[in-house]
Amino acid sequence: MHDMLAQPAEALTASDADAIAGAVRLSVARPGDRGVIVDVRAESHPGDHGVGVDELQRRLLEFGFVEGARVEVLHEGAIWRDPIAVRLDEMRIGLRRRDAEDVWVLLDPK
Repeated sequence: MHDMLAQPAEALTASDADAIAGAVRLSVARPGDRGVIVDVRAESHPGDHGVGVDELQRRLLEFGFVEGARVEVLHEGAIWRDPIAVRLDEMRIGLRRRDAEDVWVLLDPK
């Protein structure tokens, strides 16, 4: 699985997608949801972030949104549920929901 996640997003095949079955975008997680990051692919809504997808992916990785990191959704904004606050390992980070679309998380069972 680690080799699969290192591939560029466009190189993922249908069988690769099956390997991360059950993963959801961080943007759809609700407060209290916890899980582990399985992939970071800055591919959604190119140009919608104010920076290119390569720059967005670099920023997410620098913040610590990396494969294997534990994440918990702490809070969401009152207007359109944006931004969201997450605990990323031991840090707290505010993140626009549209940027959270590019982080794939395998949620813990409830």
